[in-house]
Amino acid sequence: MSNIDLTPEQEALRDSIRRFMQAEVVPIVAQHEKARTFPFDLMPKLAELGYLGGNLPEEEGGHGIDMPTWAMMMEELGYHWLSLRTIVNITNGSIKRLAAHGTPAQKEKYLKPLMAGRFKACTGLTEPNTGSNIAGIQTRAELVGDEWVINGRKLWITNGCDADFVMVVARSFSPTCEGKLSTFIVERALANYDVRKLDTMVLRCTGTAELGFTDVRIPKENLVGVEGAALSGTLKGLDAARLNIAMGAVGAAQAALDLSTDYARQREQFGRPIGSFQLVQKHIVDMTVRVEAARALGMRAAHALQAGKDVRQACSIAKLYATEAAHEVANMALQVHGGLGYSEEYPIERIFRDTRGGMIPEGTTEIQTLIAGREILGMNAIS
Repeated sequence: MSNIDLTPEQEALRDSIRRFMQAEVVPIVAQHEKARTFPFDLMPKLAELGYLGGNLPEEEGGHGIDMPTWAMMMEELGYHWLSLRTIVNITNGSIKRLAAHGTPAQKEKYLKPLMAGRFKACTGLTEPNTGSNIAGIQTRAELVGDEWVINGRKLWITNGCDADFVMVVARSFSPTCEGKLSTFIVERALANYDVRKLDTMVLRCTGTAELGFTDVRIPKENLVGVEGAALSGTLKGLDAARLNIAMGAVGAAQAALDLSTDYARQREQFGRPIGSFQLVQKHIVDMTVRVEAARALGMRAAHALQAGKDVRQACSIAKLYATEAAHEVANMALQVHGGLGYSEEYPIERIFRDTRGGMIPEGTTEIQTLIAGREILGMNAIS
């Protein structure tokens, strides 16, 4: 992998992460992919490396990790296993929301064990008829006495099968709010909500689920932050989430490139390594160009985010290009490997599937295009 713009401290952290991944993650990926399970016992160990809330300030329990370093960390996760990066990303979404808006009691009960890797969380955002249009959410939360009563369905919820609690975004109705979006903590152990596992082509180990809420009652104090402010808070967090996906895609693409480069040097046909053939070399060069360009766009966005700049355009372009490029690289890697690339016993097949998954969450490729177009032209194509 490239050492683009890494400081000695970042290189030392990266090397520690790689040693951990080689020792703890690489040996177990295949068995979990086959079983479609996730090794949650890794989470406390990842917390020690700074992966759970590590970019929060130290006074909030984090490590004060800057965005370029965080981007490098996301790339390392993507390089070794995109399902792992996805669970870490989902967990950090809840961590950031609780750190920013949670009450002291909520932080004590949910945030601390979440950052330690002892709790599992998910975000209930997407619905059967609501994807990129967050403002179209229909799940309702009505205040009845001292309880919120929640009704609705959430679809494609990552970690929904295993989460100890879900951060549900719903339209809230109370004497002070009529239908604006709010966020609520719904505990699995205390609330009777339905969970239906969804097997998917991509990210098979991330416990994707459909969640159903029928007159689910939760305490009044499980409201997170200001009632009616969830829409702006959710949109604000999308830039960092898109950067996370972009850098995870860069890592997966680099893994596909490394595997292909090694294979092209070792595999022989017609009495010589296939890497000596012009068309195989073209695949390797095209893959390299895409990986380097995607990494540069991602790190550019990370530095801008760290500097507090308006990064909507930069993060959308990084996510748009990196996820598309990663799947193109995986496709070329499959071609270089030939029939071996189809085997579930070899990583290329998994990388090919999982890189396809990056083009949809946190705003599809089409949505990223429209966001970038709006930022460049000053014209909104989304009605």
